[in-house]
Amino acid sequence: PPAAPGPAAPSDPSAPGRLLSPARTTATAARVLCQLRHDPRTIALLILVPCVMLFLLRYVFDGTPRTFDSIGASLLGIFPLITMFLVTSIATLRERTSGTLERLLALPLGKADLIAGYALAFGGLAVVQSALATGLAVWFLGLDVTGSPWLLLLVALLDALLGTALGLFVSAFAASEFQAVQFMPAVIFPQLLLCGLFAPRDTMQPALEAVSDVLPMSYAVDGMNEVLTHTGLTGTFVRDVLVVAGCALLVLVVGAATLRRHTP
Repeated sequence: PPAAPGPAAPSDPSAPGRLLSPARTTATAARVLCQLRHDPRTIALLILVPCVMLFLLRYVFDGTPRTFDSIGASLLGIFPLITMFLVTSIATLRERTSGTLERLLALPLGKADLIAGYALAFGGLAVVQSALATGLAVWFLGLDVTGSPWLLLLVALLDALLGTALGLFVSAFAASEFQAVQFMPAVIFPQLLLCGLFAPRDTMQPALEAVSDVLPMSYAVDGMNEVLTHTGLTGTFVRDVLVVAGCALLVLVVGAATLRRHTP
């Protein structure tokens, strides 16, 4: 007679293809938010720095308010992206260097749960950050917007989520917090130079314009400019929003696949 089947082998909690669990994801997000609550410097960096930078920018161009109108909306999306990138990459790396990440992945917690939990926690902070920065720019600093301020808020929020996703991704390749910061010139600065903030993208060298066409920050700036110059939704705005959101989702998926238990 055939032998009786033995006990089933325990599944690998971080095995690829494991379904995302809403309960584990929300528990991870709650833990991250609880930790951030005891870190006022990080909260200040996330919430206040974009507002302070917009405030300074407005009065740097105090004599030429049209200049603030032309670049203020673009920077309204860029500042949250940069701050979320820095904070997320450093916070995730700290989890690994302290051994917390290894202990978490030894539990019934998959890599996708961990990445989604971090994205959810920092995404909640991104909502607050983007809402404060947009409200400050439009209703206090007098940013002249033709379209709806809610569309500005949508693009700013997506930019912050993109910064979160990029920060989670690059943290897998850094061995220290200093190295995480070093990724900023490689990941953020080229996008900043080629996004159309300093010069229209169609006036660049063809090779640089082609590179800018595949960088998500270019579409974030284009989306903000659409809100500045159009009263309603346009096909270009919808395309820009979908590209930024799609890039954020893609980077999160790749980040879950490349997440490591230990520092490299």
